[in-house]
Amino acid sequence: MLATASFAVLGATGCATKNYVKTQTAPIIQKTGQVENETAENNRQIHNVDESAQAGIKQAQSSADAANQNAQQASSAAGQANTAANDAAQRADSLDAVVKGLDNYKQVGDVSVTFGFDKSVLTNDDKQQLDNFAGQLGSAKSYILEVTGGTDSVGPAEYNYDLSNRRADAVVQYMVTKYNIPAHRFYLIGIGKDQAVADNKTREGRAKNRRVEVQMLTNMSADNTPPTQGSTQPAPATNAAPNSGTSNPTGTVNE
Repeated sequence: MLATASFAVLGATGCATKNYVKTQTAPIIQKTGQVENETAENNRQIHNVDESAQAGIKQAQSSADAANQNAQQASSAAGQANTAANDAAQRADSLDAVVKGLDNYKQVGDVSVTFGFDKSVLTNDDKQQLDNFAGQLGSAKSYILEVTGGTDSVGPAEYNYDLSNRRADAVVQYMVTKYNIPAHRFYLIGIGKDQAVADNKTREGRAKNRRVEVQMLTNMSADNTPPTQGSTQPAPATNAAPNSGTSNPTGTVNE
């Protein structure tokens, strides 16, 4: 009887222990399952975010590549236009040195545009003035355009010679591109800070000196007939003696 009772007690104790263990571990197992589910969900969200980020990066890179390509094409087109204008336009120290029979030419029109300090970019007002000036070129015969760039007295002489040439270039490029004026009609003269038209000691004077002057010269009379004395047409241009601010001319006067 005693032995039977002992086994009964031991059995009951064992069952109670198992139930206790199950009771204690069940919440832990459940919590572990929840953590695993949350971890899996977090991993899925991270993956989705990563995919979206990668897609955004690819799209942004594609847009940047397209913009860069467009910029390169625009730069190439501008460079070609610049090269065409610079290659064909004459560069000289003075028209006396490159145009034969210059005495037969007379000025029939002119325009002057000014630039900001250390700038060589045309403003809207500059372009409007050049547009007004270009209106008279359509009916003109046997003309040349003397384009003289200048600067104020600020800065080294060599730099100002280069700046004055760039300002003259800007005018030539604008007129060649917009009005299809043959580039050989232009004669570019960069005078730097030489031949100031106003006092460089004042702000107003320096502003006036930062200019490009365009003079239209023709050897045709009022009735469109060439002069009867001297040379009626300019002879081929000859190379002018270069100074520190200009290049030799690269072509001839065709008319």
